[in-house]
Amino acid sequence: MPQEQETGSGLAVPPVLIRMLALWNEQDLSRIRGEIDEIFSPDVIFIDPDNHVVGRDAFEAMVKTFRTRLPRAVCSRSSGVDGHHDLHRYHWEIHQDGQRIIEGFDVVKVDASGLVSRVEGFFGAVPRR
Repeated sequence: MPQEQETGSGLAVPPVLIRMLALWNEQDLSRIRGEIDEIFSPDVIFIDPDNHVVGRDAFEAMVKTFRTRLPRAVCSRSSGVDGHHDLHRYHWEIHQDGQRIIEGFDVVKVDASGLVSRVEGFFGAVPRR
């Protein structure tokens, strides 16, 4: 089981955040649904520039599509985790064949039962003024 880590704000990183990132790297597509059921609320919402899905079934389909389209991709967190209340944010990167293909950041809401209830993802760096 992933261990909680401390964030820069002194809050513990919920283990579901560590598991959520690992889910995107799962090569065995048959294992994805079992992980989703343990990590996400039944009505999870995931929004990024390319997707807007609601519910575990839609989330599962999205992850499987990603794994099928980019089978050698590796997703990793590229920053610490910051948070307050039930919200957590961090930067991530996706590499394939040793090359970074995209970077971005997520803001994740964890519900009172410890499950991820919402993910809002952004691609690229935040523009400077």
